Amino acid sequence: MSRLPFNQGQPAFIPLSTFQRYPEAEMVERSRAFYADIRRRKTVREFTSQPVPREVIENALRAAGTAPSGANHQPWHFAVVSDPELKRKIREGAETEEREFYTHRAPQEWKDALAPLGTDSDKPFLETAPYLIAIFGQKKTVLDDGSEIKNYYVPESISIAAGFLIAALHHAGLATLTHTPSPMNFLNQLLDRPSHEKPYILLVVGYPADDCMVPNIGKKSLEEIASFY
Repeated sequence: MSRLPFNQGQPAFIPLSTFQRYPEAEMVERSRAFYADIRRRKTVREFTSQPVPREVIENALRAAGTAPSGANHQPWHFAVVSDPELKRKIREGAETEEREFYTHRAPQEWKDALAPLGTDSDKPFLETAPYLIAIFGQKKTVLDDGSEIKNYYVPESISIAAGFLIAALHHAGLATLTHTPSPMNFLNQLLDRPSHEKPYILLVVGYPADDCMVPNIGKKSLEEIASFY
């Protein structure tokens, strides 16, 4: 259940009081510092079981919840899993789908693209990492009075919020993995989520293992990803 995504009975618009402008030199330095920090982020597949303070996860989720969304409907739900037995069941469900993917569903071209990353159907990190966050997109919002409103631009909204979440967790000192077994309907059943919610990402969160290895890959240059007109 949810409320309307606007403050009912209050003014439709209010003065912008949260924006903070910086001198240009400081802007440049802040942009450099953010880039230097975010470029350290790596997707990892080897985690420790070391506990993570729940408050860190909660604050990162609060940050994700500030993301822009279609009509401000905020069509997302974050199901946070730390229970060992539930993580075991999620691993079982994910590995079932992954075995089918690697054996029958994936064309050879797709498997060739994944080969440099060293992925396969075995997903021990789903049990080892202290937290799993299943990110669901909501086709509709069910209000407190039982009525429903349609949500718009759900995939785009989910993608932006997931980006906020990954950046927030990295900023806090944690590693993540965006795991996307397909299909992921088993998550609805295991996490008791309604049928109008679709799982998009299973985010694995924790500390990287001391001997963690990552693929020796790079990112495209600015000239390859951007055009200025």
